[in-house]
Amino acid sequence: MPRSTYYYVSHGESPENLHLMRLLDEQYTETPYYGSRRMTAWLRSQGYNVNRKRVMRLMHQMGVEALYPKPRTSQPHPEHRIYPYLLRDVPIVRVNQVWSTDITYIRLHSGFIYLVAVMDWFSRYVLSWAVSITMDVGFCLEALEQALRQTRPEVFNSDQGAQFTSVDFTGRLESAGIRISMDGRGRALDNVFVERLWRTVKQEEVYLKDYRTPKEATQELGRFFARYNDYRQHQSLNYRTPAAVYFDTGEAHIILS
Repeated sequence: MPRSTYYYVSHGESPENLHLMRLLDEQYTETPYYGSRRMTAWLRSQGYNVNRKRVMRLMHQMGVEALYPKPRTSQPHPEHRIYPYLLRDVPIVRVNQVWSTDITYIRLHSGFIYLVAVMDWFSRYVLSWAVSITMDVGFCLEALEQALRQTRPEVFNSDQGAQFTSVDFTGRLESAGIRISMDGRGRALDNVFVERLWRTVKQEEVYLKDYRTPKEATQELGRFFARYNDYRQHQSLNYRTPAAVYFDTGEAHIILS
């Protein structure tokens, strides 16, 4: 876990703004296609007198925008190389064929942190994860190194965010002989399995808790991912757990279109 996690300093948002951010987070999970205009209208319908400029700032702070592009955590760096998407119409038939990663916002009682995870597409198994108070590349590299200590995939897919297009991140993948794939702009379903994971994390863990510190969030998320991998049955996996499929592949067969 990054050192910065232990030295968390509040971002200084007012209690009212933090409350609005919690509402935006929950509504975004339910309707990720809502942009700032519709979020503003929704908040007003709930009795909150907000303008669009304020909602836009809070959504930017959280790292979210309407899903038809990608969450705002995927803003590319203008000088970073963008790799093509390699997985359209490719059948996913075995573990470690494709891994993917993404970043999401995790609310705290008085602030927020960011969560990154690395997932195996075939089994939905979460190989590694990390949290940070900033969206720099460090915690993404930490999660990648944790995953690569176990094995390596044939293809690694991510969005076009500056963290994943950075020379440090792509260079590590290339040095391991891994093919790099990146979501197409405006293709919300190119990384659909991680998007579904975030929905599960929010609805089955984060919204049921009220983390007060990054340390508490890290501990509770650790328990959640252990349950997710080892105990949570998936209908798409014939009601097997991700760990059962990852370590003993079954008959699942996935084709991306």
